[in-house]
Amino acid sequence: MKKTILTFLVLIATANSMWAQSKNLYDVVYEEAMKVVNNPKSSDDQIQINQFKVTALNYMTMMLQKRGMKKDDMFFATQAVMMSSFVTDYHANVLKAQEISPAKRNEILKIYSDACKYNPMFKDTNKERANAFVNEKGSLTPFCLDTDWEKAYDQATTLAKAALK
Repeated sequence: MKKTILTFLVLIATANSMWAQSKNLYDVVYEEAMKVVNNPKSSDDQIQINQFKVTALNYMTMMLQKRGMKKDDMFFATQAVMMSSFVTDYHANVLKAQEISPAKRNEILKIYSDACKYNPMFKDTNKERANAFVNEKGSLTPFCLDTDWEKAYDQATTLAKAALK
């Protein structure tokens, strides 16, 4: 009986630890992006990239609440980390592609923008809101806010890796 109770307590402690970590990952991505946005020493490019991250996370939270959807903290953590990785990998791959040719740079841009376009999370009918960054000329983050970042990341990284070989 004591073994069963002890095992149960260990499982609860592990679950609580995992929950706290996953919740904190979302918060860490959000807070780090906000630090850059609010830092007067940040460059315009850094601010623009991190403003996208903040906006994307706020959009996801708003859409979940608006639709009455319940997602666990692991969902938020996964989406936040994948979105941040997506943006970081995009910029790294654009720089690699640019060294090859302008056509290769455009190919990478299309791979990442298509990954967002073809992996929606909410199927938002307000396209102006969802595509605010897509429609913004000169955007360093020309991505749809209505994106399942986990799926988009998987698709884009696979295709970009093949394109850059």
